[in-house]
Amino acid sequence: MFNLKDKIAIVTGAGSGIGKSIATTLAKNGATVVIFERNSEAGQETLNEIQTNGGEAIIMACDVSSKENVQSSVDQVIASYKKIDILVNNAGIAHVGNVLNTNEEDFDKVYQVNVKGVFNCLQSVITEMEKQNNGVILNLASIASKIGIADRFAYSMSKGAVHTMTLSVAKDFVQKGIRCNCICPARVHTPFVDGFISKNYPGKEKEVFQTLSEYQPIGRMGKPDEIGALALYLCSDEASFVTGSAYDIDGGVMSLI
Repeated sequence: MFNLKDKIAIVTGAGSGIGKSIATTLAKNGATVVIFERNSEAGQETLNEIQTNGGEAIIMACDVSSKENVQSSVDQVIASYKKIDILVNNAGIAHVGNVLNTNEEDFDKVYQVNVKGVFNCLQSVITEMEKQNNGVILNLASIASKIGIADRFAYSMSKGAVHTMTLSVAKDFVQKGIRCNCICPARVHTPFVDGFISKNYPGKEKEVFQTLSEYQPIGRMGKPDEIGALALYLCSDEASFVTGSAYDIDGGVMSLI
């Protein structure tokens, strides 16, 4: 099960955290992973891990907020591999603030990466998938696309857009053999979370970490590898009957709070 041999998978923002786990998980299960990463050093770390474990991967420097950059990168993938089987839209940025203290510059930045970046990749890759009459797209949304979370105005806006873009693409391209789903995680323990806590709560790291962990009824944050495992299923042929779905992976937040 979950054999991705001979599949070509693009994973955006695969240099760390959830993206890195998705990329390494897909590679472990046979996919050739194309890492779209703006941070070449982080992308190289993911590449090294994949290759150390016997997987196949390459890196392409790509800023998903740039339509030209995305199109050029996708063109290179097609030139090298002749197809794209899987697209995982993971690249994104976070922002803390409500509607009053979120400035226009920060709002636009979140939009450019989290919304426009997904749009850019969808448009370029679906153009190729249509020619193949098949393909799998997985977008990283969030529980913030479904419920209100304090001080996440711009971030929630962006993830709500990812959720609804998922539904639209699934509807429009189901007859073309293209499946499109999204994952909606609650808080996942990544280096970003540790950095956020140390920066904003110096001296209170343990207490804040515990509070953030207990927000999930299961009593802890998710692990990147758990998100990677769900991504593997949704990108595999075992999920061939699944499209237009938003999968909560949230430690019980959506159903138990």
